[in-house]
Amino acid sequence: MTAPTTAPTKTAAPTAAHTEAAKAAGRHARTSWEELVTAALLGTDRRTPPVTAPGRDAPAALLDAAAVQTVRRRAGLRAAPAAGRPEPASQDPRPVVPAAARRRLATLLADHTGTAGGGRRGTAPDLVELLPQWLAMANERGFAPPPELLPALLNAARGRTDLRPQALAFAGPRAQWLARLNPDWKFALRAAPGRAAPPGPQEEGAIQRRWQEGLFAERVALLASLRAHTPDTARELLSDTWATERAEDRLMFLDSLRTGLRPADEPFLEQALGDRSRNVRATAAELLSSLPDSALAARMADRAASCVALDRTAPSPALTVEAPHECDAGMERDGVAPKPPAGRGERSWWLGQLVEAAPLASWQGRLGDRSPADIVALPVADDWRAELHAAWCRAAVRQRDASWSRALLGPPASPDAAGPGAVSLAERAKLLTTLPATERAEWVAGFIDAHGLSEAFQLLGVCAVPWAPALGRAVVDALNIARDAGSYPWSFSGVMGLAERCLDPAEAVRLEALTAVPDEPEDASPGAGGYWSEAFQRLVSTLRLRAAMREELGG
Repeated sequence: MTAPTTAPTKTAAPTAAHTEAAKAAGRHARTSWEELVTAALLGTDRRTPPVTAPGRDAPAALLDAAAVQTVRRRAGLRAAPAAGRPEPASQDPRPVVPAAARRRLATLLADHTGTAGGGRRGTAPDLVELLPQWLAMANERGFAPPPELLPALLNAARGRTDLRPQALAFAGPRAQWLARLNPDWKFALRAAPGRAAPPGPQEEGAIQRRWQEGLFAERVALLASLRAHTPDTARELLSDTWATERAEDRLMFLDSLRTGLRPADEPFLEQALGDRSRNVRATAAELLSSLPDSALAARMADRAASCVALDRTAPSPALTVEAPHECDAGMERDGVAPKPPAGRGERSWWLGQLVEAAPLASWQGRLGDRSPADIVALPVADDWRAELHAAWCRAAVRQRDASWSRALLGPPASPDAAGPGAVSLAERAKLLTTLPATERAEWVAGFIDAHGLSEAFQLLGVCAVPWAPALGRAVVDALNIARDAGSYPWSFSGVMGLAERCLDPAEAVRLEALTAVPDEPEDASPGAGGYWSEAFQRLVSTLRLRAAMREELGG
């Protein structure tokens, strides 16, 4: 019996439908994810989808394309013409963190998408807020990251701008190398490169090429790096191309001159006062007013002195104020904005800008060689006191003048929580930043002792971490008083969250006694005792975790 033979199978010729499907797949591959998202957000009625398919309406074609792109994105490969291998990343000479610290970092990065906040319930530490502290300690000790955790670290920094300076300093040279390969991490190209080594003479050609041909972010980083090490070189580089830069770029570049600002920058900044961009002019004027010996500072001092004078005819010394009646062309060129914000009078607006830009040292000679404290204590006629003192506050912050800041802050136990010169607690917090860290902590501790925690949140935010012992004791004592009084606990959640990040871990022993549920007074908020117990348990466990992190990184 003869076995039946099987006829060979013929390959079916491609149909028109197959051909169209292949073409559609090709179009899908060439379409960017951003284009698809834009069309989806706006709707296919308002934005024609970037892809079409025979027999499919616009929404269906859009979803088909999104499905194709999703698979490609998950595969981790972006179709592109073949290219040569990239140059290896620069070597990082720092030692990699110890194994225990590496495991801790992996845990912190795995939880970086969690929800932060001092108002949460439970006793578990908030790992999201511990990551910045871990990075700060690792940077202080000069460690490098484990290479396998770099992508997770850059993803965390991508979602949190407050994390970027520490994360990029820790990531080191490989961060910028990776950023050139993955556009999701392009923010790393704008890293503050103050840690970078100063460029050598042999790199002059490369510097010029990067400045002339680099991306904007790379040019900003280059300018900042040069400014940190060779300020004059950076200024000369900027001056060469200044006339051809866009206004928004000029503003960003000009802002980099804040680093290492010096008298040699004055001619360039004076030239920038004539810039066609109002924002550029204002920034140049602000920088010049920070140079106490600049010509602009002298002009502002003369203008301010014509408005504020010492009345020697009064029974006791007092200040008189005559605000400007107009904003002339000279004032406008020197950075005085002629149009006030809504609800603000023109004359007071002009006066504030003149006083803010005048060197504070000039007032002492013009007002009878008085000290800053004596000047601040002088009465001011015609209700100009608040306006004048507010301008002096801004000047003290801009010029980083600790003597004037002390005078305007006044004693921490002053009955007026806003102080003799500050118009708000926010202004007072800015003044505190000009004082040494130890003095700042002592002043805030005294403020808390006198006024409690309800007014102190903004002031605590400018104190160095970990808090000095006196400040830590003041915060814990104030929290304990609020707990014993049966106060509404959620109103202190922000301070409790700060304490978790800023208290010295050694305070955990003293806090252990506060973790028990207290007896609630009759007028206490319902459930307040349980909340306070949870909050103190979480605080203790967080402090112990911070102590463990420090030990893992070598103490």
